[in-house]
Amino acid sequence: MKLLKITLALLFAVSLSACGDDKKKEEKETVTIGAKSSDTEKKTDENVTEIVLLADDMMKFNMNEIKVPAGKKVRLTLRHVGKQAVEVMGHNFVLLTQGTEIPAFGAKASAARDNGYIPADTDAVIVHTKMLGGGQSDTIEFDPPAPGTYDFICSFPGHYSVMKGKFIVE
Repeated sequence: MKLLKITLALLFAVSLSACGDDKKKEEKETVTIGAKSSDTEKKTDENVTEIVLLADDMMKFNMNEIKVPAGKKVRLTLRHVGKQAVEVMGHNFVLLTQGTEIPAFGAKASAARDNGYIPADTDAVIVHTKMLGGGQSDTIEFDPPAPGTYDFICSFPGHYSVMKGKFIVE
């Protein structure tokens, strides 16, 4: 009987330990685009909300939703963690005004190659990074727009349909 109790206690301890390992494994699997979780988390100090957004050669951002507090500067860094050249797989971050029709904007953007795929005559862009190739990054700092939900995209031709997300000012 005593041996049975010891065996059961050991099995229980092993199962608890295994559950913890699964949790650690699960946490590692949620980190996307091969980055350390600390590279993709947003950090807030008293004056600036810092965001690191990753883009890759598979036409993906690592986040499809970004939340920032109203009234606090935003410092957003876009990192292209892929290897392909800007002409082949360029990426940028474009924050659009509310109500912008993304397909119509994307069509105009695709014709603006000489301007980094940002139409020169548009009032639909709040802020944007430059167009990046693999291994490059760009940081922009800006005051967020009024509280609400805004779309962000990559304006490289054809990318806006999959490389998009919501920028939420709370």
